[in-house]
Amino acid sequence: MEVSHYHVFSASSSKPSVAPENNTKKLDTTIASPTSSLLTVEEFKKLLRKSGYQVSLEGLNLVDAVLRLGIDYHFQGEIQTILQNQYMFFVDHDGDELYEVALRFRLLRQGGYYVSADVFNKFKDEKGKFNSILSQDTKGLMALFEASQLSIEEEHVLEEAEDFCRQNLIAKAERLNDHHQARIILNTLEQPYHKSVSRLTARNTLNMTFQGSNEWTTILQEVARMEQKVVQSLYQKELIQITKWWKELGLAEELKFARDQPLKWYLWTVACLTDPTMSEQRIELTKPISLIYIIDDIFDIHGTLEELTLFTEVVNKWEFSPTKELPDYMKICFKALDDITNEIANKVYEKHGWNPIESLKKSWAKLCNAFLVEAKWFASGSFPNEKEYLKTAIVSTGVHVVLVHMFFLMGNGITKEAVDILDQNNGGLISSTATILRLWDDLGNAKDENQDGHDGSYVDCYIEEHEGCSVKEARERVVQMIKDEWKSLNQECLISKPFPSAFKKACLDSARMVALMYNYDDDHRLPRLEDYMDSLNISGTSPKQGGTT
Repeated sequence: MEVSHYHVFSASSSKPSVAPENNTKKLDTTIASPTSSLLTVEEFKKLLRKSGYQVSLEGLNLVDAVLRLGIDYHFQGEIQTILQNQYMFFVDHDGDELYEVALRFRLLRQGGYYVSADVFNKFKDEKGKFNSILSQDTKGLMALFEASQLSIEEEHVLEEAEDFCRQNLIAKAERLNDHHQARIILNTLEQPYHKSVSRLTARNTLNMTFQGSNEWTTILQEVARMEQKVVQSLYQKELIQITKWWKELGLAEELKFARDQPLKWYLWTVACLTDPTMSEQRIELTKPISLIYIIDDIFDIHGTLEELTLFTEVVNKWEFSPTKELPDYMKICFKALDDITNEIANKVYEKHGWNPIESLKKSWAKLCNAFLVEAKWFASGSFPNEKEYLKTAIVSTGVHVVLVHMFFLMGNGITKEAVDILDQNNGGLISSTATILRLWDDLGNAKDENQDGHDGSYVDCYIEEHEGCSVKEARERVVQMIKDEWKSLNQECLISKPFPSAFKKACLDSARMVALMYNYDDDHRLPRLEDYMDSLNISGTSPKQGGTT
């Protein structure tokens, strides 16, 4: 990526303690694309390069189609050339057609280029409102709505654009006799591209008509269909290996009170690490994710307050000597935690020359500290105020643990500056992603049928602190907070210099996955998650528990 590996010769580069031998057979992660697929990829690259030499709407449509199909990993260089030329054009001349202006704006922001939202003021009338004639431009409105999802703080023109587009597109869909076209409009409103998981977007895109010439649409669709089969096969192999690892670990047998959902834990990694070549990273990341769930269940439904305090002390000291005071089930859990942490640290050190062991341990200590604070709240029956609750509840999502492990496993841009930000847990990328997860969970849609613990809720704290506030008003407040956090996350992706673009995308993808993990229906099922599993061609029982915690 754009930042080279950073090697240091200090305490941070000392070799981590040797983890127990991993007997799990290494997965062959070679992407065995058919020869015809490789030829078609090269053919399409030529089209992209040709488009890169000229600034055109066709080039924008090409990039948009590639991104929506989730096969951009084949064309990174070509996409960057097109976007760079489009950015230079934007600086001098931003265009006059709403569709083109909105599409260029969205693609540039997604690509990490800051472009001003003032470009949309030209579409307003003398009263400062969006021109009513735009209500007839369905394609332009859909593009503008998609662009509005890239808004950052204080961009009022994009807030106005979102409201204007939503109102007019809903009215348009209600008037249409063409139910297919109406469904496309409503799907854009319900699942805008920027906030959607790529594999779901890819499946929907394959069933749509591209904006562009027939010269390249057939080629691109052929590439996407071939890649889909290859990637689905790879995911199935990964899941087999993860299931085998989980069974051999033995925690499901030893801790029968805890959740046993390796498929769901793996799905987080598929959503966050979309590049097929990151097979090893997906497998390794599933391991700490599984332990977040297990430790959460220990704190939430099984351990006594005295046991939880002792366990937290052990994790903070990260020593085996105090474990003799722990009950057996906690000893087993800490042993697994220590083994997995050392195993991952060794792999990172061997591949990238940086020993992340202290950063990994710190992330686990912070998580357990947050779990313990919540356990004490619920044991005392007292409500914290909303700020105190959210400060702790953001950490207890486990997002920080996941993203710290993900950062090191990805291996790009490991610098002292970036690691310091991760260790201090004060980076906006992580905090915004964690806040989005926490608030989605606290909307109260997720009901853990098999859990008897006490999860608490920002909604409860808000109602308690604001006399006369109804549940409806509190939920509306949470929905607005989620929108605001998305703006913060968008902004961090534009300005957060220490982190490479691949890690920023992984944080975005983590936030995108949240809606799938928490959007329960009346039967306590997750229809969007089931849809996602279908798109991956992965079978299994739909999970009935919430997200990371």
